[in-house]
Amino acid sequence: MRPELAPQESPARRARLPQTRRASPARAWSRRMLLWLLPLLTAIGARGATAAEPLDVFVSVLPIQTFVEHVGAERVQVHVMVQPGHSPATYEPTPRQIATLADAQLYFRVGVPFEAAWMKRITATNPDMPVVDLRDGLRLRSLEAHDHATEHGPDHDAEHAHEAMDAHVWTSPRLVRHMAVTIRDALTRLDPAGAAVYAKNQAAFDAELAALDQRLRAELSGLRGRSFLVYHPAWGYFADAYGLIQVPIEYEGKEPGARRLTMLIDQAHAEGARVILVQPQFNRRAAEQVARAIGGRVETVDPLATDYAATLLRLANIIRDAYGPADHPAAAETGERRQ
Repeated sequence: MRPELAPQESPARRARLPQTRRASPARAWSRRMLLWLLPLLTAIGARGATAAEPLDVFVSVLPIQTFVEHVGAERVQVHVMVQPGHSPATYEPTPRQIATLADAQLYFRVGVPFEAAWMKRITATNPDMPVVDLRDGLRLRSLEAHDHATEHGPDHDAEHAHEAMDAHVWTSPRLVRHMAVTIRDALTRLDPAGAAVYAKNQAAFDAELAALDQRLRAELSGLRGRSFLVYHPAWGYFADAYGLIQVPIEYEGKEPGARRLTMLIDQAHAEGARVILVQPQFNRRAAEQVARAIGGRVETVDPLATDYAATLLRLANIIRDAYGPADHPAAAETGERRQ
């Protein structure tokens, strides 16, 4: 028998069959690189779609940094002009700060003294940078023992008359609640994509401030109308918010003379005050002199501290304890005797 032969494929059939070709080394390497890079490129693209570059924001003093960071969170990068340990009354920005301001997108001011001398130069460095005054819409108070007309002359313009008002608006949580709304709106104008974030953060911060206000009311209940001594009059808005009176030792920005010291000592004796508040940026010599005369003590409380709530609660405790436990009644009866 003759063996059966395998059927031969026609040339046409062979043409229809897929041809397997071996990839070149260069093409194989390109494919491997693409497979390796694809997840990385996807991750970078997703992150870029959800996270924008933070806004570059400048503020004058540390407490304002705290407020802006509460509202802006990761969408802001906040720079502070007046560095820790320095006084806003005498501060001069460093060359590095002025250079960094050239790229800033927003500035929040509050009217501290160094702004009056430097704001024109700051805005000249970056003419397109919006400057938001956090005092706008707030009811301002005058500084105690501050004769602005005498200091600057009768022809001083309205803008600088505005600077004569007390700039320490952040010492009242009630005013900070308004300031936080201004911060939210300013950030939203620059970054509409973050509007929901700013609104949510501002609402949460507002709730914190309202709770802080309630705690301070409770701590200071029964002390309405009482005075407390300070070296520099930085706590006026705090005093106004809780029915207190701050009595500054400093007079028109200068250490008091013998006559004023005698008056302060007599007032402290009459009030029964046993503590004088100072802040670390000022000389405490005059405060210690008064404290020795009244048999009291000097306490340092910094209105420029970053730990805002803790600072105000400590201040309230110091004022309350300065009048002794008997002067912090839980009953309304004792509070009424003092009003």
